[in-house]
Amino acid sequence: MPTPSIHANPAARQAAYRARLAEARRKELEAKGMPPLPAVATMPGNERWQALVRQASHLLQTVQDEMQDYYDERSPAWCESERGVAFQDRLEAVQEAQGIIEDLINN
Repeated sequence: MPTPSIHANPAARQAAYRARLAEARRKELEAKGMPPLPAVATMPGNERWQALVRQASHLLQTVQDEMQDYYDERSPAWCESERGVAFQDRLEAVQEAQGIIEDLINN
């Protein structure tokens, strides 16, 4: 006895497959703490660019938070070392970039 068909046609089967892939990708990003990807390709120019700037802001905020947590977990000796000072400089550069992106969002 043949197995009953789940989908009405091959197009429905393909649509279900793509939906499962999209859901798996969303869960993967969520597990990593990343924001969901916007559907920017379908937006007109200015709206798409603003969405990309907001996404960049969110990503920079994530980097900044993770770097700050990492720095806070290090010993005072490491923070005062050459590597600690270099890391603090990179963290400040990320914070500066975040400020510039926030200015773009607010204007």
